[in-house]
Amino acid sequence: MAAPGGVLNCEDFSMFQEVIKGMRTIDDRIVHSLNTTVPTVSFSGKVDATQTCKELYESLMEAHLSRDKAIKSCITETSAVVGQLREKRAKDSDNLSIIKQLRKEQTKLKIMQSELNVEEVVNDRSLKVFNERCRIHYTPPKIK
Repeated sequence: MAAPGGVLNCEDFSMFQEVIKGMRTIDDRIVHSLNTTVPTVSFSGKVDATQTCKELYESLMEAHLSRDKAIKSCITETSAVVGQLREKRAKDSDNLSIIKQLRKEQTKLKIMQSELNVEEVVNDRSLKVFNERCRIHYTPPKIK
């Protein structure tokens, strides 16, 4: 699940948020996916619940990893911009446009870093719901 077009625009924060929101679709619809694909006890013979849960788990992990990678790459990119602006400010400490740009980039960086916390909550919620429905059908491998 990559960003649309394969590239995440880290410069435009509102676009960054939209792309991350779109990438969270699988987590937003986890309950629906489980309800429609994992059978209840009365229908357990008609569907391979083990395979279904395994595929859903793999999709979740792929989505979580791609979002984590995307967020961290934007944090790295924005951190570099902040570093460059700090160097410029050190050379020209009276330039208000550099100071304003630096503050703007620092704010964007803090918000992107907070997205990692949001990501952790989203991932935990999805895995909790997954485990509630799939624990008897599929046990995911332990993550080291």
